[in-house]
Amino acid sequence: MQETPLCLRVGHLLPSSMSDSNTTDFTNPSTFILLGVPGLEAGHVWISIPFCAMYAIALLGNFTILFIVKRETSLHEPMYYFLCMLAITDVLQTTSILPKTLSIFWFNSREIDFSACLTQMYIIHCLPVMASGIVVAMAFDRYVAICDPLRHSASLTNPVVAKIGLAVGLRGGVLILPFPFLARQRPYCRSNIIPHTHCDHLAVILRAIFSLPTKDSRLKTFRTCGSHLCVILVSCIPALFSFLSHRIGQNVPLHFNVLMTNIYLLVPPLLSPIIYGVGTKHIRDRLLQLFTCKGT
Repeated sequence: MQETPLCLRVGHLLPSSMSDSNTTDFTNPSTFILLGVPGLEAGHVWISIPFCAMYAIALLGNFTILFIVKRETSLHEPMYYFLCMLAITDVLQTTSILPKTLSIFWFNSREIDFSACLTQMYIIHCLPVMASGIVVAMAFDRYVAICDPLRHSASLTNPVVAKIGLAVGLRGGVLILPFPFLARQRPYCRSNIIPHTHCDHLAVILRAIFSLPTKDSRLKTFRTCGSHLCVILVSCIPALFSFLSHRIGQNVPLHFNVLMTNIYLLVPPLLSPIIYGVGTKHIRDRLLQLFTCKGT
């Protein structure tokens, strides 16, 4: 008896009627079809409005962070270097998703090349891994600044920061690299339709804060690290809801899962520059000076 090869089913989340009507016997599709938000196709134009606004705000906020840190030599410190790395990953993450998503919403441009789909999948999974590493590096920077301030500048020199950034980038890139190659090697069956808009550190800081001897020093340090804690929560909470909706939400509507995944990928890049802009005094002061100078 001839053994049937195991194949990947990209249409496994489709309703049975839709999946059966688009079934085909192929092993290596040249293109995939992205449905956008299944069940809410009539509202794609309206859904695109908050998505487009989030994209614009994320780009504006993160490029503002990069501009201010580059312009102000007083901000050329490890914490702000790491913040720039985080801003770059945020820009790349939103740009890897939103242009194609908006083209689906506005122009019904649903086709995506097989290689482009794998590339997008790689980027979407690679950048959050890099971002998590950067957040850990920022936590380490704050830990050294709090617990051993006299050695902070000597320990985290520019070459050390560059090596940490390189290690974080390699970690994310190498860790996710096997997945698109493995996905390319597997045969596909059933459907080339993807019901989606795209091809789908806290303890260190808290330990340093609560180890301080006096209540005033703990409160002052907590205010200093408040931005980092908020960014970690903003990143983790949407990811937790997205994970739970896919793992245990068997009766959850498909469009809810799609929207939750997009929120998980778009909200952190949107809120990170806002949180750091408001919560970090040096950036807030430079931003106010920038607008004040332009106003006068």
